[in-house]
Amino acid sequence: MTDDIQTLRLILHPIDVAEGERIISRSAGPTDLWASDFPFEGDVVGAEMFLRATSTFGEQRPFGFYRITRLSDGLAIGGLGFKGVPQEGCVEIGYGLSRSSRGSGYAAEAIAALVALAKNHEVKKVIATTTPGNIASRRSLLRVGFVLESADDEICNFAIRLQ
Repeated sequence: MTDDIQTLRLILHPIDVAEGERIISRSAGPTDLWASDFPFEGDVVGAEMFLRATSTFGEQRPFGFYRITRLSDGLAIGGLGFKGVPQEGCVEIGYGLSRSSRGSGYAAEAIAALVALAKNHEVKKVIATTTPGNIASRRSLLRVGFVLESADDEICNFAIRLQ
């Protein structure tokens, strides 16, 4: 079991199957505290990927999906996670924040914590993709130390080498 990861302003909480199902159905449970615009489509997709992987391969932790919760008010504001377990020392991540929480550096803070987790589990390279027009996402990756490896009109491929 993986514990919560706390950063300066956030808690990254590894979701379980029940929470993944609540995110997909957009139905908060009695103890869930969600921002008014959580979950957004990216959270639903991430939870769906997590549930499929868990159903197919079993427990994914620590390489699962994490709910991003803001410490200041305890509200869930987004999610991020691994798109599978590492293959040959490399793992891909995805992330997103509810619209109301963007522009405060939360994405970079959460990505940095996920990269540190990967490094602690002997991952050598973390990759992420974004669209050329998603300037905020690109800036978040660059702020954490990712490097643009390739790009075309549809996708930008970033990577950070850890060892």
